[in-house]
Amino acid sequence: MTKTAIISGGAGGLGKAFGAKLRDHGWFVVALDLPGPELHQLRDLPRTCAIGCDITDGVQLAETAVSLREARPSIDMVVYNAGITHIGPFAEQLTEDHRRVFEVNYFAAVAMAGLFGPDIRRSRGTHLAISSVAGFSPLAYRTAYAASKHALEGFFSSLRSEERPHGVSCLIAAPSFIATNPGTPSSGLARPGAAKDAIDSVTPGQAAEELYRGLAAKRDFIPIGRVARASNLLNRLSPALFQRLMERRILKTSAIRSEPLQDPNPH
Repeated sequence: MTKTAIISGGAGGLGKAFGAKLRDHGWFVVALDLPGPELHQLRDLPRTCAIGCDITDGVQLAETAVSLREARPSIDMVVYNAGITHIGPFAEQLTEDHRRVFEVNYFAAVAMAGLFGPDIRRSRGTHLAISSVAGFSPLAYRTAYAASKHALEGFFSSLRSEERPHGVSCLIAAPSFIATNPGTPSSGLARPGAAKDAIDSVTPGQAAEELYRGLAAKRDFIPIGRVARASNLLNRLSPALFQRLMERRILKTSAIRSEPLQDPNPH
């Protein structure tokens, strides 16, 4: 029986590339994303279902879960890939932007895990959370993004202990910078891959290849890219040294600068 994978944020970047990799290995791929031309282009691909869905809308997400449960013989993997970032100093960040990052990166993933959890238990399948280097280490000018990815890792690493007795795997992938949206805005709310201070970026195809190898090996934690692997090791050995090196690279080379606040911080 053909296995089914659901990928949030499945119409572009890593989601699209990983969907292609899964199809190459015989999977049926359900790509969830906001309606648009990128999602529409997937509809003619073999073993693919492209569904327009705002995963932060609980009603839309629940209706999508019901329709997929009826349409597919099993749901074997959910890939929590959808995400946005916020680039810029915390002192200039709006609280509503911080909340928006959490709504997409964390709360929508938790909602999906709740809706598809019974299906994954039935198939003894896999939850695959796409985190980031910022999910286990600090990253200046990405306070909301780093916080949301730390939360994502905390959730799925804890869920792992609850789901293991049911034969379910909870895997966490931590890519370094992926060049997915060059030329898009590089400050404020943005799609990942838009940063101008990226370090040793990997392509979506390279990231998808490493991700699939980690999935096939059922590795609980999958760092993707040389920066991710080195960061994971260094941050575990010496968090203080990692932070100093990160600051040297990000704070000194970034075009982003924090201006003095004129009014008290509303946070």
